[in-house]
Amino acid sequence: MYLFLLEFQKIYDRLDIKLTEMGESFYQTHMEDVVKLLENKGLLENDNGRKIMWGDKEIPMTIVKSDGGFTYDTSDMATIKYRIDELNGDWLIYLTDAGQATHFQLLFKCAENAGFFDKKKVRLDHVTFGVVLGEDRKKFKTRSGDTVKLIDLLDEGLKRALDKLKEKERDKVLTPEELKQAQEAVAYGCIKYADLSHNRNHEYVFSFDKMLEDKGNTAVYLLYAYTRIRSIARNANIDSEKMKELIEKHNVSLDHEKEWKLGKVLLRFPDVLFKITEDLCLHHLCEYLYEISCAFTEFYDSCYCIEKDSSGDIVKVNVGRILLTEVTALIMAKCFDILGVKPVSKM
Repeated sequence: MYLFLLEFQKIYDRLDIKLTEMGESFYQTHMEDVVKLLENKGLLENDNGRKIMWGDKEIPMTIVKSDGGFTYDTSDMATIKYRIDELNGDWLIYLTDAGQATHFQLLFKCAENAGFFDKKKVRLDHVTFGVVLGEDRKKFKTRSGDTVKLIDLLDEGLKRALDKLKEKERDKVLTPEELKQAQEAVAYGCIKYADLSHNRNHEYVFSFDKMLEDKGNTAVYLLYAYTRIRSIARNANIDSEKMKELIEKHNVSLDHEKEWKLGKVLLRFPDVLFKITEDLCLHHLCEYLYEISCAFTEFYDSCYCIEKDSSGDIVKVNVGRILLTEVTALIMAKCFDILGVKPVSKM
C-alpha cells in the first residue's frame, strides 16, 4: 500500500497537487461516535438487523450492517462531522462521477437532519463530471482496450509538448532550464485545461492534437499569449520595482476603442469569479481567459506600447498602456492559478 501511495505522490507532484491523506481507518473511532450520536437522537431505525437512517429519499442509508460492521455511509457521515467540527470547514466540495448524485443528496440531507451543520453557515456541494471519450467517441481507452493511465498521458504530453516547442524552434532561443519549464507548462497545462474548459457535466473527446493547437481556446495559445504580454514590460526595460513606481504615480486612461474594450473585459473578472463559485463550472473561467487574450490581441495590434526608431532604440513608452498590459497579465495569472495551470515567463 505504501508503494502505491509513493507512486501516486509522484503524479501529484508533477501536477502540483497538494493533498492531506486521511484514510478510512483514521475515522474508525469517529464512526463509532457518530453511531452513538445518531442512536441517542433516535435517528436510526432497525431493519432486519441493520441500522438505517432516512433522509428525503425512498432509499435509506445503512449506518450499521446486520453483522455490526460499518459502511461507506457511516464513514461519509463521520467525515462530514469531522471536517466541520474539527477542521472548521465552512464549504465542503465532493467531486465524483454523476452516478453518485443520489448518494450525496441523501448524505447531505441525513447530515443536516442529524444537526451536523447549519445550511446558513456551512455549504456542501457535490460536483459531478461527465465521461471522457476517445477520438472514436467511445469511452477513452488504449488500443488494446485497457483503461488509459494518467501517468502515460503525462509522459505522452511531455513528448508532444517538446516536439511542439522544437517545431517552433524555441529550443534555439531558450536555455535548457527555460525549455524544460516551458515543456512542463505546455504538457501538464494542456491536459488540465482541456478537461476544465469543457462543461464538467458533459462528455468530451480527448485529443492531444487539439490540446496542443496554438490557436483557439487552448492552454498552448493562452500560455503563449501570457508570455508575450509579460515580454512587453521587459522590452521597455521595466522591472518589477519600476512597475510598482509606475502604478503608484500613473493612472490608466482608456482613450482608444481597443483600450476600452480590453478594460471592460478585465473589469468583469469579479463577476466571473462569483459565477464559478456559484455553479462550480470552471469552463466559464476558461472562456473568460480566452476572451481576455482575444481582446488583448486586438488592443496590441492597434495600440503601440513602445515606439522605437529605425535603429531599434526606444524613443517612447506609453506608460498607461504598459500598466494596462500589467493588469492583463495579473488577471490572467490569477485565472491560471485557479485552474492549476503554471504559466512561464518565456516560451
